[in-house]
Amino acid sequence: MDHLSQFATALIASATILTIILATDLGRRRVTNMRMLRSVIAVAIIIALFVHSLPTSGNAPSFQLIGLGLGVICGLIAGVLLPAHRGSDGQIYTTGGFGYALVWIVLSAARVLFAYGAEHWFAEGLIRFSIENQLSGPDVYANAFVFMSLGMVLTRTAVLVTKRRRIRHAVADPAGTERPVAV
Repeated sequence: MDHLSQFATALIASATILTIILATDLGRRRVTNMRMLRSVIAVAIIIALFVHSLPTSGNAPSFQLIGLGLGVICGLIAGVLLPAHRGSDGQIYTTGGFGYALVWIVLSAARVLFAYGAEHWFAEGLIRFSIENQLSGPDVYANAFVFMSLGMVLTRTAVLVTKRRRIRHAVADPAGTERPVAV
């Protein structure tokens, strides 16, 4: 996949992750291990296909970590927008709605738009920024966005695991509301 442009790479990676997330999380969905694992596997495949090098000179490691950190923050926001509850059948469900989808769509579109802009609108400015901030080449940007996706998906998965655990350890009272189990 070395022959793809930054834009094509961002488009394929973002569209793949977005499609899997929205297909698994929109609407009322049961929380299963496979559901959570599916998106993590998708990001792992994206990393294997699109991360060609791991720049380590200058400020590249810090920049890539910033991408990961932003992904964690965005994953927490998405997780808040994915409420979970116990269904009448005793299973745990989430309900992904418009706000949840919007977070994923906006961030995916922003990644693709940045990649397009880096090739067509602000290539010179990006080169200048890279030199001034000691960022080594286009891989550092691509990696930062892939790591952002990884952070977002892993955080969303951790939020789902935490919600599932809390709901499983809650006891339903006679009125049908849940309260935590006494330790």
